[in-house]
Amino acid sequence: MSAPVRRQESATELLGLARAHRAPYLRDLETLVSIDSGSYSAAGVNKVADWVQRRLDRLGFDVERVSFPSEAGHRSGDALIGRKRGTLPESEGGRRIILAGHMDTVFEDGTAAARPFRTIGSLAHGPGVSDDKGGLLAGLTALEVLAEHGTEAYDELVFLATPDEEIGSPASRGLIERTAQGMHYGLGLECARENGDLVIARKGVADFRLTVTGRAAHAGIEPERGANAALAAAHLIVALHALNGHWDDVTLNVGVVRAGTRANIVCPEAELRVEVRAATTAGVQRVRRAIQEAADHPAVPGTGVVVEQLDLCPPMEDTAASRRMLDKARQAARTVGVELGATATGGVGDANLIAGAGVPVLDGLGPIGGADHTPQEWLDISSVPQRVAVLAALVASLGDARNL
Repeated sequence: MSAPVRRQESATELLGLARAHRAPYLRDLETLVSIDSGSYSAAGVNKVADWVQRRLDRLGFDVERVSFPSEAGHRSGDALIGRKRGTLPESEGGRRIILAGHMDTVFEDGTAAARPFRTIGSLAHGPGVSDDKGGLLAGLTALEVLAEHGTEAYDELVFLATPDEEIGSPASRGLIERTAQGMHYGLGLECARENGDLVIARKGVADFRLTVTGRAAHAGIEPERGANAALAAAHLIVALHALNGHWDDVTLNVGVVRAGTRANIVCPEAELRVEVRAATTAGVQRVRRAIQEAADHPAVPGTGVVVEQLDLCPPMEDTAASRRMLDKARQAARTVGVELGATATGGVGDANLIAGAGVPVLDGLGPIGGADHTPQEWLDISSVPQRVAVLAALVASLGDARNL
């Protein structure tokens, strides 16, 4: 009986500490939002990284800063990996936890000046205020609260700040996957949904290229000698879109179609770009087989189809382990007067990559926010103390296996 009571008392104390951080949080949020840090602005992202690195240094984290080579003429900003050892080794029940947020936004340079940080009532506005500067800062604040509370019963805490999440993490993906290896739990610092829900699952995304090969011929003189790849592609598009609705957890979209060069030539080649979103790895594999089956039976004689899977961002699945994490978050939340819901989303993020490394993940642990990627983006300032306290309490609970 005594252990649960101690955890409840700790959560209450954590809320008190989090409330004391509300004003500094707001000042720091304004500082971060005032920095243009679009995914393609390496200099801006690195200004945010400088700020985050100083904060991690003050918290006693050993910080590794990782730069990435230029690709396709674009150089990404740097990533940060902060590590802090606790007092409870794994052999005695200590657990390793990774907290992940991103420093980039979807906005171009100049947006911070054109649409500066402002507060209206309980809402803060500005580029990236919710996605993800509010969440990134909530993670750092929760770590400060834990340090002030003297909570060190964990094996290791890892704080990962990435520079390119908004464009699919092309530079940092390998780093995220390597850093996640060996972690017991992953906590995503994206902000909570508009209704306050956490995120228990994110669909994975698989990208495919289907190349349809036909046979060219003069369209006016001897069209019968040709095999029209464009026509075969059209039939294929219909067949693929008909897969939608076959499975509750899978959606498919043919988003790009390319075919032909001249109207007087029977089209010899076409290309389709297809995106699949699925809640489970099994779902991705199921639809992959269905795509191949459709490709193996083209509707136009003389045509053939080659299927290539170009990329896969693994799903963040709703698992028994992630449900246990959610239960812990809900216990902490009730102690501070919050009832937590949880939802699944089709959007992807760095949490998918952590989950793909075999780590159970719970996301949406930042404050409540919404209208991401728009000029109306907002963050509910009043939700900050409770959400920071819940995050800190969750880290404390998960860090010690004797609490589970």
